[in-house]
Amino acid sequence: MLLHEPDFLIHSGDTIYADGPIPDEIRLRDGTVWKNRIVTDEKRQVARTLDEYRGQWKYNMLDRHVLNFNAQVPTFFQWDDHEVLNNWSASTDLRDDPRYPEKDIAIYAARAMRAFQEMTPIRYIPTEPGRIFRKIAYGPLLDVFFVDLRSYRTANRGSTDNGLFGWRQADWLRRELLASKATWKVIACDMPLGVVIWDDYGQKLGYEGVADGLNGPPAAREREIAELLSFMRDNAIRNVVWLTADVHYTAAHHYDPARARFKEFEPFWEFVSGPLHSGTYGPHPLDMTFGPEVRFIKVSGGGADSNLPPSAGLQFFGLVDIDGASEQMTVRLMDRDDHELWSTTLDPAVIS
Repeated sequence: MLLHEPDFLIHSGDTIYADGPIPDEIRLRDGTVWKNRIVTDEKRQVARTLDEYRGQWKYNMLDRHVLNFNAQVPTFFQWDDHEVLNNWSASTDLRDDPRYPEKDIAIYAARAMRAFQEMTPIRYIPTEPGRIFRKIAYGPLLDVFFVDLRSYRTANRGSTDNGLFGWRQADWLRRELLASKATWKVIACDMPLGVVIWDDYGQKLGYEGVADGLNGPPAAREREIAELLSFMRDNAIRNVVWLTADVHYTAAHHYDPARARFKEFEPFWEFVSGPLHSGTYGPHPLDMTFGPEVRFIKVSGGGADSNLPPSAGLQFFGLVDIDGASEQMTVRLMDRDDHELWSTTLDPAVIS
């Protein structure tokens, strides 16, 4: 990635795997043995204390490639679930998990948030400690809106009041999108909109993401997205592109009301890319509430439980370029060997 000399990196979350201990060695499915030459004490177990959460970050910073990149390229960070533990929400039940002596997920989330704030160059807002959602203005051609789908969500299971944004963040996003004068408005979102992500994938229980898998009118968390999409249409907010990750593969999704159960929005693109250096899964099914269509996808091919290691070569990142003269946006999906897998160039809509 550094060879492309990017202006900045959007890191869409899962910046660490606080719930993923690293062994000294592991036997892969092909029978070979992968050996980890460097394993710190903090990475031999799940993170529970504040120092152990900090240690997850320190481990990543032992890598010279990460250090070189950080020294030359600013990174705008979001968080997702693995900064705390997999798929965490208010309904996370730790009573039968002996790894966690305290059973209140809020305790671990608070420690993880503090470590995240300490270990990333994110602005601390005293009146809103722990706030991650924010806008980064990058000249007349680009505003990036970073949202946080983790901190304000309702429980993944057993909740009748389903939401992801929370009212304060939802109001902020509508207000800032409406005020934006930039040609392109990128929403950096830590989870895709139309990909079905179950809280318990094996049993298909609970909603970890936006989509509920029912392919029907907006329900549960989909209602928040429907309201936002309708707001953008009704206020002529054009040139909105969604960038996201989470699902451990790369894809280009095009959403269109002509294919959707919900019709009150304008077509838009969503680009998914990752992981940088963790297991590769996929694909996940799509929910047709907002009419997604896969224009490109590169996955492990083994489904949600495949978990191929980085040595399989299925690591991905995205590149976005905006031409200063034409104002066109070009999006490229890349693999770890810097091969371009797919690209598209988007023309900006004329805003009267």
